[in-house]
Amino acid sequence: MSMVNCTEVRPGNIYIWDNQLYQCITIDLNKTAMAKMKVKIKSKNVRTGSVTEVSLIGGDKVDLVRVDRKKMNYLYDDGNDIVFMDNETYEQLNISKDLLKWELNFLTDGVEVEIMSFNGEILGITIPAKVTLTITESEPAVRGDTSKTALKDATVETGLLVKVPLFCNEGDKIIVETEKGEYVSRA
Repeated sequence: MSMVNCTEVRPGNIYIWDNQLYQCITIDLNKTAMAKMKVKIKSKNVRTGSVTEVSLIGGDKVDLVRVDRKKMNYLYDDGNDIVFMDNETYEQLNISKDLLKWELNFLTDGVEVEIMSFNGEILGITIPAKVTLTITESEPAVRGDTSKTALKDATVETGLLVKVPLFCNEGDKIIVETEKGEYVSRA
């Protein structure tokens, strides 16, 4: 950890303020002629995932922290935990499902993720921006139904419901964007 002036925080940096661990999303510096600099940092609480705005004054100091990141592959779901494996050391790591609610929608055999930890505490995982998933269930396309955007519901192998074009069928592999869970293209 290193103490720095709050004006030196950059997007992506992780810092401690008010005994909470935050990741900077954006920073806005506002300096008027007579007043001290006002610093507004749009931040994500790394432990809870909530997004908030931290308001500081130009002279305030924050602790910039170094978060350990380790690449691991998804192995399996053991009921309460998700098990990951380091491909170099074959070390296995269990992470509670409660910590990975959204990410579970995109985890399939062998997907490589980045596990973030701070002082031994697992903070979460970073999944790839896009993943390939197989459609396990989809509505049949209705011929001539192009009055709206021509999308239908499809369920993929992880249980996620995705809107897909009419030409996608059960068994097709599709690419899904992981931030919003939306269809990108066929694989």
